[in-house]
Amino acid sequence: MPRPFRFGASLLTSAPAAEWSAKCRRAEELGYDVILVPDHLGMVAPFPALVAAAEATERPQVGTFVLNAGFWNPTLLAREVTTTNDLTGGRLELGLGTGYVQAEHDTAGLPFGSPGERVDHVRRTVEELERLLDAAECRVPLLLGGNGDRMLRLTAQHADIAAFTGARLVPGNTEGRLAPVDAAEFGQRVARYREFAADRAEPAELNLLIQLVAVTDDPASALRPLLDRRPDLTLEQVLDLPVMLVGTLDHITAKLCALRERYGFSYLTVLEPYLEAFAPVVEELSSRSIASYSDVPGSA
Repeated sequence: MPRPFRFGASLLTSAPAAEWSAKCRRAEELGYDVILVPDHLGMVAPFPALVAAAEATERPQVGTFVLNAGFWNPTLLAREVTTTNDLTGGRLELGLGTGYVQAEHDTAGLPFGSPGERVDHVRRTVEELERLLDAAECRVPLLLGGNGDRMLRLTAQHADIAAFTGARLVPGNTEGRLAPVDAAEFGQRVARYREFAADRAEPAELNLLIQLVAVTDDPASALRPLLDRRPDLTLEQVLDLPVMLVGTLDHITAKLCALRERYGFSYLTVLEPYLEAFAPVVEELSSRSIASYSDVPGSA
């Protein structure tokens, strides 16, 4: 039986306390299960934002999506994690990645390193965090995100949640510009992860970061700005991308159910600009999950 859907909202924009709290409550009202924050300069500071999110809400988990390991010393990070988990009533999910925006490291005066060096740092951070959090009796779900083989292997070995963006850094870009991978490469990356995870005692939850949402009867118009920027892609190719949800409500929900059936994606995250647009999808898929559960003998 597939996992039930979970829905995350990644809130990107800092705001005064009342506005931030209202935004978090709105995400809860719309049915999102997790309130997430990124780790980029110029956006919210992750841990205080998550404590405030938990104070403003009752039901959702809160999480980092994802911390840039290059910004963090593992020992100091363990202190942030344990304190934040305590202050949020055990609602923390810890997301961690290599970081991909060189310009942010330059601004902060921190080394960026090669891709291999960044993966090495994530591995050391994860291993040290596991030791420190175990000693502190602090158990938080670990989400790891990555696309290359070494990160996929690390994710298979350590993560409770495996996160996929369906995109890769544009070669040579230092500002963090990403380009979507095509459906074939996406499927190949998921298959590669599954190879590495074949010996796991329990399968990880699979997360997908949605890049664009538009519930519409006219997908061509909704995608025109993107197609103008990417003349190498056809409308059909964009609609086929797993991270692009454009079409009618029935089309989008069917696409997500197919992604869960084919790949196992049950934890879906949208960026703040699509919080409201994705809400009808959350409602529809949540109601289906409830209906499916009610059909299981003994669930009433």
